[in-house]
Amino acid sequence: MKTEGERISDIISHFCESKADFARKMEESPQTISNWVSRGAGKNVLNKILSKFPDVNANWLLTGEGEMLSRKENNENIAMEPILEYGTEQPKINYTKGVPYYNVDFIGGFDLILNDQTINPEYMIDFQKYNNADCWCNVTGHSMEPEINHGDIIALKKIEDKSFLPLGEVYAIVTTNDMRTIKRLGAGKTDDSYTLIPSNKSPEYSPQQLPARMIRTIFQVLGTVKRF
Repeated sequence: MKTEGERISDIISHFCESKADFARKMEESPQTISNWVSRGAGKNVLNKILSKFPDVNANWLLTGEGEMLSRKENNENIAMEPILEYGTEQPKINYTKGVPYYNVDFIGGFDLILNDQTINPEYMIDFQKYNNADCWCNVTGHSMEPEINHGDIIALKKIEDKSFLPLGEVYAIVTTNDMRTIKRLGAGKTDDSYTLIPSNKSPEYSPQQLPARMIRTIFQVLGTVKRF
């Protein structure tokens, strides 16, 4: 596997006429570029390179895995699988801005994020459409397929006021008995309940009634991304 400096050298060879040309585009001195090539650069510098050369595969630059150039349909090895309609902008791994991504499953141990301030995010996901989210985390389970797939990453926005929840939206719910589920919210059979509606039409998945009083914490699922 190539070193960090060798990967930077590959970018220079592919996109620039010379190190001096690369230095101008990066707004750095030629000596600084030489130091990057010989010693490596660090995550902040790599992130700056990605901002200047968006066709570079972020995973390759950061880890050395994969190919140097990202595919058009999945810039930086991430492609959007939307719940909501979106435009041409693609989500990007970032280390200085965006929304924190925690490598935990919502269904499994999501409360760790809420209660343990020692847990740090793996990185940030910079995606302007969902940069108002509180965090990103993993999805396990198949009840919301094909809308949300097992292994996807979801953007969550915590809802503080549970007195009115718009129906028809997808929510991530933590109940008072510590059940965690992701479902579309429908009207309940009574005024003080909701119907949890799965997207998967297989016989083993069916709508369930949930009393409103059992909702301890609830997040709106703003969007989801799939990693390759």
